[in-house]
Amino acid sequence: MNSQSIIQFFQKVLNDLYQSVYLFLGGSLDDQTLNWTERGLSLAAIVIKILIVLSLIGFGYWLLVYCVKHAQKFVYVSHRTIRIARAILRYVWFVTSLIAVMMQIGFYADTVKATAKAAAWIGFYYILWATSGKMLSGVLKHYELNASIEQLLKNMILVMMLVLALASVLAQFGFDIVSLVAGLGIVGLAVGFAAQSTLANFIAGITILIEQSFQVGDWIRLGDREGRVVKISLRATQILDRDNIITIIPNFTVASSEVVNLTSKKMIRFHVKTRIALEADISQARSIIVKMLSKDEVVLKHPAPMATVSEVGEYGVFFIVRFWVAPLSVARIPIIKENINEKIKRALDEAGIQIPYPHMRLVMPDDKINQNSHQVQCSQAVVGSAIDEKANH
Repeated sequence: MNSQSIIQFFQKVLNDLYQSVYLFLGGSLDDQTLNWTERGLSLAAIVIKILIVLSLIGFGYWLLVYCVKHAQKFVYVSHRTIRIARAILRYVWFVTSLIAVMMQIGFYADTVKATAKAAAWIGFYYILWATSGKMLSGVLKHYELNASIEQLLKNMILVMMLVLALASVLAQFGFDIVSLVAGLGIVGLAVGFAAQSTLANFIAGITILIEQSFQVGDWIRLGDREGRVVKISLRATQILDRDNIITIIPNFTVASSEVVNLTSKKMIRFHVKTRIALEADISQARSIIVKMLSKDEVVLKHPAPMATVSEVGEYGVFFIVRFWVAPLSVARIPIIKENINEKIKRALDEAGIQIPYPHMRLVMPDDKINQNSHQVQCSQAVVGSAIDEKANH
């Protein structure tokens, strides 16, 4: 390829670009010569009309915002309502300006009409979402649901509103929404089969948040696990045990298992067992144990602790000692029980009350005792004679 061909190629490109710009500015292919002066005047007229229209729309928007801003002087309007009203006015101003510009630069009437309808649908869904948030907060507050479920429901409503708004907008521009929704349904079904466990945990997480069987901060027992709930997500629940180890349990397992909430009430009762000798005074021992518990800082004074006889056995009198503690002390229950057992032992020792241990005592009749003593004496005499004979030899 010689230099002349290259020059002609670039000239053709420039000429096509030149004509494209002219057509973009409103020129016609029928023009033999490109009349840039006429195109420039026409473009200037369009720009002036657009500026005038935008100025009028902007003035109307400013006037309405001014009225809304000073409406509190005459009637009581909440700050949230004012924010929503200003957002709506700002949106109306933007849509009106866009439609005005589209009409001035020569968009088709059908396109302008579709844009206006789509903008109206978007505004409708925005107002619906803004008002539903307040209504949802009121309903959840009435039923005393926590902030986690409130945020979850708000997010679900937002996603639903976005999907509906997108479908409505696409419908105004001629898209087949039925086919689109059917395609999304097939994709959702495939994803659901592929992630059944994740979906099960998600639904179980929603159930846990709605039922509120336990909340973050509660101390629960789940099977052989026990600990404080530190987080409830849509997939799993995290429990912090006494060894400062976090256990992450899938929500499906939590929802299908027996969960014991130890801190759902203002106090919880525990017990320890102890025993005294059969000969000891039961009333004195009970008084000493209850007095010791009443001095313990962890044990609640109301309801008062109590010690009752649960069994009179072979090796002593068995007491069951019941006491109440606050929910904050549940995490330290093993240490609390160990300290109470030690204090009971010391208190009983100081009072001279014996704590027996398993032992056996043999009791025989008197005649058998005398017979056994005579046999022992005879045995000792025989042994002594044998020793003397051995010494003589």
